[in-house]
Amino acid sequence: MKKAVILFNLGGPDKLENVEPFLFNLFNDPAIISIPTIFRLPLAKLISKRRAPIAKNIYKEIGNKSPILELTQGQAKSLEDSLLKKGDYKCFVIMRCWHPRAENVIKEVKEYNPGEIILLPLYPQYSASTSGSSIKEWNDLCKKQNYKVKTKIVCCYPTENNFLESHAKLIKKTIKNLENKNFKILFSAHGLPENKIKKGDPYQWQVEQTVEGIMAKLNNENLDYIISYQSRVGPLKWIGPSTDDVIIKYSKEKKGIVIVPVAFVSEHSETLVELDIEYKKLAEKNGCSFYKRVPALGIEEDFIKGLTELVLQKETRGNFVSSVMCSDKHKKCPCLAVRR
Repeated sequence: MKKAVILFNLGGPDKLENVEPFLFNLFNDPAIISIPTIFRLPLAKLISKRRAPIAKNIYKEIGNKSPILELTQGQAKSLEDSLLKKGDYKCFVIMRCWHPRAENVIKEVKEYNPGEIILLPLYPQYSASTSGSSIKEWNDLCKKQNYKVKTKIVCCYPTENNFLESHAKLIKKTIKNLENKNFKILFSAHGLPENKIKKGDPYQWQVEQTVEGIMAKLNNENLDYIISYQSRVGPLKWIGPSTDDVIIKYSKEKKGIVIVPVAFVSEHSETLVELDIEYKKLAEKNGCSFYKRVPALGIEEDFIKGLTELVLQKETRGNFVSSVMCSDKHKKCPCLAVRR
């Protein structure tokens, strides 16, 4: 039986002229700004117009475009090669806020005519605003087009063994030859407004589970670490501590900084510009002894092995696959409705 695996990611502008429409798509997503469409539409237009000049300068630093599509396609190719050893699989890529969009990719999936579809968000930790938004868009599209195929959903994999091993290996490689052992590991994840966590989003708890799992694999290293959150925008209170505040604090103590993008599995503006350029300057300005950044997972062997096993795994709850069991307070976790 033919099986289609759909990899979901956020996407990014493919040229500078598309920065503003990309931002509009981002802020017009009801999972990002959850207000009625009549208010969200003009607000998204306003925010994207205001933020476009800043964002364009960011993308100018990395070749006038986001590399995320090519990198995600590389991950899809590596995963497909791995899965073809197990059966008849084909991988497709859908971006939530830029091309290729779901309404175009669904045509390719229909042409392939699979007997089963596996939805695989490239967000290891579940949030309604990332994985949830992409899965909902796909499900709504299938319903609208009356496209019915057996579907399995990889909800989240914050504690999947190979995923953790992949992070641990890259951290070990980065710190292996450091002569100065006075450093702090910063596990930096994309932030989220605090009110989303209070409404039951499991994202922050799952990030903590990931870091706990990675540290267990580094247990012989005796490492000092902290979790922080980056990329805050807007006036709302976001979860913390913020990565920039943490960098300033430990840089002033003359510690080295080793930063790990713990919620990003591919390089993009938030790693290549925010972590590699902006935060590095901030650390050096405040006196850090050195600044190192651990790479995103990309097509690292263990990570692809982990994705392969998730695709092959039997459903854990309903039609969902997950490496963790969220508690009842995480109401936004889609597996909970099934468990009940």
